[in-house]
Amino acid sequence: MKNTRYVRYGLSFAFLTALALALLVWNVSAGSVAFTAGEIMGALLHDHSGIIWGIRLPRVLAAAILGGALSVSGFLLQTFFANPIAGPFVLGISSGAKLTVSLMMVLFLSRGIVLGSAALIVGAFAGSMLSMGFILLLSRRVKQMSMLVVSGVMIGYICSAITDFVVTFADDSNIVNLHNWSLGSFSGTSWENVQLMAWVVGVSLGLTFLLSKPIGAYQMGEVYAQNMGVNIKRFRVELILLSSILSACVTAFAGPISFVGIAAPHLIKSLFRTAKPIIIIPGCFLGGAAFCLLCDLIARTAFAPRDMSISSVTAVFGAPVVLYLMASRRSAAKGGRE
Repeated sequence: MKNTRYVRYGLSFAFLTALALALLVWNVSAGSVAFTAGEIMGALLHDHSGIIWGIRLPRVLAAAILGGALSVSGFLLQTFFANPIAGPFVLGISSGAKLTVSLMMVLFLSRGIVLGSAALIVGAFAGSMLSMGFILLLSRRVKQMSMLVVSGVMIGYICSAITDFVVTFADDSNIVNLHNWSLGSFSGTSWENVQLMAWVVGVSLGLTFLLSKPIGAYQMGEVYAQNMGVNIKRFRVELILLSSILSACVTAFAGPISFVGIAAPHLIKSLFRTAKPIIIIPGCFLGGAAFCLLCDLIARTAFAPRDMSISSVTAVFGAPVVLYLMASRRSAAKGGRE
């Protein structure tokens, strides 16, 4: 039985890795200008100034890194709230990050100051923590998880409304920048952006992986985790910080992206048929990367040369998963009462 599980884990990781690599190559080759495998290899080895190296490869790597980060962030939030429909977008955390980044862009761009990537990440993190703080305060008064999720949605609407209010006082050029960014997109990514996001996500992912044992104990309940020696207060702070950093990094570079943080962890758990963090954390990263690579491929090529919003595509694939989760939980709750 144990050998069967290990074989399933190995085959699942092999499938996710092959899928992510295939989608990565497909993303680089497909587009308004198509490239063959030989041309791609030539560009990687010799030509560092063309479309492949200068435009497509940074965008593809950004989609993979940020998609994986968003998926892991969703898994951490689902663990924290013990609910499969908890995620950065649904709980309003991405909207909080969007609000602070929008304020910073309007404030500084109106004065001719161009913000760096690090400043945007810090601003997005501050907005994420602000939204998370409101959700945690509400969680003390609201005991039903369904109502807490609704509260998170309302916080997201409030942040979006304030963002729209701020945009009305922005210059025309700033409005264009904010509009393009707020739709969600991996376009315009530079190698400097890829390097910074790789460092932030890599360190956060490594710290998350080190929490695999405490997360596994926490999944069994707070009492069990305490008996296993887990410091619950510190552990919760660590989960909140790591999930906020990951989601803030995504929002800062690509704007708000919907449903990936909910759909990808659920699909990965269904694929591996386990919830063990030591398996699910790397699985979520690979699954989130493949999910966003597929969605970005559709966003770029469906109506080429015009790009679609990445959130529009992720919603098409992610929203049905969320609806299924809500329906299955409702059926399980009803069956339990009977």
